Amino acid sequence: MIGIIGGSGLTQYPGLIIDDSRDIETAFGMPSAPLKIGQLNGQQVVFLPRHGDQHQIAPHRVNYRANIDALKQLGVTHILAVAAVGGISQRYGPGTLAVPDQLIDYTHGREQSFFSDAFSPDKHIDFTHPYQPSVRTAILKVAQALSLNLVDGGTYGAVQGPRLETAAEIRRMARDGCDLVGMTGMPEAYLAKEAGIHYATLAVVANWAAGVTDAELSMTEIEQTLAAGMENVQAVIAGVIGLQSLR
Repeated sequence: MIGIIGGSGLTQYPGLIIDDSRDIETAFGMPSAPLKIGQLNGQQVVFLPRHGDQHQIAPHRVNYRANIDALKQLGVTHILAVAAVGGISQRYGPGTLAVPDQLIDYTHGREQSFFSDAFSPDKHIDFTHPYQPSVRTAILKVAQALSLNLVDGGTYGAVQGPRLETAAEIRRMARDGCDLVGMTGMPEAYLAKEAGIHYATLAVVANWAAGVTDAELSMTEIEQTLAAGMENVQAVIAGVIGLQSLR
């Protein structure tokens, strides 16, 4: 079964026919919101808003372990994670959709593993490829069929938040090779890997990152860009869910 994690701009999922809403307690606490189980494009899916039903949970306060564990408990085998990001490299301007293939973690103080309190040497999990290639390929295939301009690849830099970055921080990230900047990419991607869930991120570029242009960041403009991009995101997700290869 496919799980959808909604980020900024996708707290509710239009078109999802909800059959059930479940509060699932995990060994790591409660997830961000009740998990919505329903039908989308004729297939059963699970939807979870990362920041809560009212977007009330800051990025550094999200209980990523509980979110991933709850999805696993419901039998989710694949996750499509929607993320709002800032663009650093020139290919990733506002309104662009992207499917990153690498990431760099700049976060701190977040619980990174399900095994923090029950560690053993076999819990060093390979993370060479943080995003599942088969899920990325499915997203790209659907976007191509829909004639959507979606960028294949890129490095996602995961930052702490909730504040936006300084221009100097973005310059450092550019030197490090980051193309995108976001606040929720880690530890979500790694926890999915630990849980054995095939995970990929579908990123919507909401704005140029700090200092890339002379313009001051405006939350109003960011929200408008996200709203426009989410229609394409939902079209891609509907197509991916219909693929036999991911069932």
